[in-house]
Amino acid sequence: MNKAIFLDRDGVINHDPGDYTTSWDEFTFLPGIEEFLIKRINEGYLLILITNQGGVAKGRYTLETVEDIHMRMQEHLADYGIHFAEIYFSPYHDDYSRSLSRKPGSIMVEKALARFNIDPVQSVMIGDKQRDLDCAVAAGVSGHLVPVNSNLNEILSDDQF
Repeated sequence: MNKAIFLDRDGVINHDPGDYTTSWDEFTFLPGIEEFLIKRINEGYLLILITNQGGVAKGRYTLETVEDIHMRMQEHLADYGIHFAEIYFSPYHDDYSRSLSRKPGSIMVEKALARFNIDPVQSVMIGDKQRDLDCAVAAGVSGHLVPVNSNLNEILSDDQF
């Protein structure tokens, strides 16, 4: 079986401005994220992105915008030899359209576990909100709650993986 690092996006991979990241121009990688992801890949982890993008349901940006941001994010990370096995996102928001796919629901994580034959016990979720951890725990994955917009290399030690 495989092991994976599940990561939230805004506030973990890129700077969370406190509102929505509505375009690539507003997307800024957090310091040290490339180094952190390279370490995890070298330890044999698959990288899986799990992100709520409720701004789509609110009309703040489109599905195409989310896909463009993810494509450009992947292109940047590829320059470092980093690749996400999959990116799962939920474009829904409870105030506009209910969906079981949204975190804290575990469907996005469960899809990845099944698709990539991932052992949840060997895997971990990294998020900056309690709903990220709730999502992981519901799927049998442990988690690390980190401060928003932090350098993961300074917050998490290598022996935590």
